[in-house]
Amino acid sequence: MASTIFLPKSFLASCLLLLRTLFFSDQHRSNPKLQKCYPRPKPVHDKLLEQIQNYQDKKTLVLDLEGALFRSNLIFPYFMVIALEAGSFLRGIILLSIYPFICLLNQDMTIRILTIISFCGLKEEEVTRVGRAVLPKHLLEDVGMEGLEMIRSKIQPYSIICVTRMPRVMVETFVREYIKGMEVVVGKEVKTVGGYYTGFVMVEKRLERKLGLPFGEFVGLGCSRMRSQHQLFSICKDFYFVNDAAKRKWHALQRDKYLKPLIFHDGRLAIRPTPFAALAMYMWLPLGILLSLIRSLVSVCLPYNISILIGAIFGMKTRVSFEALVNQCNDADNKCGDNSGRLFICNHRTLLDPIYISAVLNKQRISAVTYSVSRITEKISPIKTVRLTRNREEDKRRMETLLKQGDLVICPEGTTCREPYLLRFSSLFAEVAEEVYPVALMTKAGMFYGTSTGLFKFFDHFYFLMNPWPEYEVKFLEKMSTRSIDGKSCAGFEAANHVQSEIGQVLGFGLTKLTRKDKYLMLAGNEGLV
Repeated sequence: MASTIFLPKSFLASCLLLLRTLFFSDQHRSNPKLQKCYPRPKPVHDKLLEQIQNYQDKKTLVLDLEGALFRSNLIFPYFMVIALEAGSFLRGIILLSIYPFICLLNQDMTIRILTIISFCGLKEEEVTRVGRAVLPKHLLEDVGMEGLEMIRSKIQPYSIICVTRMPRVMVETFVREYIKGMEVVVGKEVKTVGGYYTGFVMVEKRLERKLGLPFGEFVGLGCSRMRSQHQLFSICKDFYFVNDAAKRKWHALQRDKYLKPLIFHDGRLAIRPTPFAALAMYMWLPLGILLSLIRSLVSVCLPYNISILIGAIFGMKTRVSFEALVNQCNDADNKCGDNSGRLFICNHRTLLDPIYISAVLNKQRISAVTYSVSRITEKISPIKTVRLTRNREEDKRRMETLLKQGDLVICPEGTTCREPYLLRFSSLFAEVAEEVYPVALMTKAGMFYGTSTGLFKFFDHFYFLMNPWPEYEVKFLEKMSTRSIDGKSCAGFEAANHVQSEIGQVLGFGLTKLTRKDKYLMLAGNEGLV
């Protein structure tokens, strides 16, 4: 007869308590220390906002970034961005695989494990670059319009402390440049050894005593579902929270409402890598790589009139509008057939811009000028490419030589821009030809961006072609004179600005005076030399 083992009730109770604490505890349980410092949080509404505004002039708002500003409480996508952009696809799939299990842990332990997997072994400068150049785009897409308006318009504290559950390096640039008004950003600090992250989070100390700012009364602001456990909230006289039901109705912050325009950003991911989106991306990846290779071989090896048709079969969308070009050729057939060639001026979206223009025109005798493009990209290009030297006279001579041989495509911005903005147009093309043919280009990438500022730029067009439905829209505009505008003579820079404004008007893009140098200094910390 089998014997029965009896365990003390106290032992069973202790085990159940331990399991409940580790796996089934409320991830957003409030800190007991905070409950002693202020009464039960009050919902934020207009009357209470008026009460907050009646505080003394010297007051400080302690802002829970995820709870009071973001529409979603999910922070996994930002750790996935670090894992992919600063690490590799392998690190990303490890993070995705282990995420369902760490979700069973409490909030603090979950963040610590996410940090270890995402940060361990990465260079400190590389993570800083991702936090500066990649994450702001993803963070801005999660900002709630109502939350930002509440902070900027209705609550006007003397200063703001921004508290985040994520490592500080991930959000500091975003908070300081795109939210503004934040005196201090307080987040988790990750240990480093020899310039590399260990992934371990440093023990928090009494940070509020070391900030060194002339703070007065403290007011906390967070979300009812996410009671922040940060020690700074323990010194708040009052704590207000955004009702969770109301937060679910928040709207995404529109681009024209950004406090600072998002013109430049880096990284390969065009999607917000939530767990389901990241899973879909990894499932698509093998097929995407195969499709990218097939699409590349089709465009390189087959005639254009056939490659466009086969590309459409494999999911590539191309929309063309060249009525203006056809009308001009019908009016001056001799000019269009002239051996001197035509000069096409287009905005720059990806490295495939000149190839698409050549394909839709069904012309092999077309060239493009490049600057600081990888040698591999030049070798596999189906059209002739010539490097520029940044010597104005030499570059002008090379362009004139290419025009004598056939049509020429120039992207006067000098670099690509993902967002709906046009960078400053170089005026060199106005010295090369008396007439130019502007071309407005638009691209859509659903999963991966086809541009980067990293070392492996020769993968750019492969990433663009890895998208399920890569799309290009090509629109030819009326030819323009580089010597006059509306019958009045003009300088070269005026002609360049005129062409820029016409293309921008057709596309609905904003015009800027930023250059290639500005982009690379901001995103990569160099001047863009390859």
